[in-house]
Amino acid sequence: MMKVELVTTLKRQATKILSELHSSKEPVLITEHGQPSAYLVDVEHFDFMQKRMQILEALAKGELAISRGETVSNDEAKAKMNKWLK
Repeated sequence: MMKVELVTTLKRQATKILSELHSSKEPVLITEHGQPSAYLVDVEHFDFMQKRMQILEALAKGELAISRGETVSNDEAKAKMNKWLK
């Protein structure tokens, strides 16, 4: 279960909440006026999510290219790669 904190609690107990975040590695949902406002996440978790998002975006671009017929043969791909590696 995700931890939920009021923004006023975050203001008063930021050090405690950050300490718990670093030890549990679980995101904390911050609410304002009873509504979700933001997630507080550990830096390592955020970096991991950013890298995962880049991979997913690259896969989506690849799938779109395939669906459009924008592909090359294996020989053409090798030739292009050899140009980049020189």
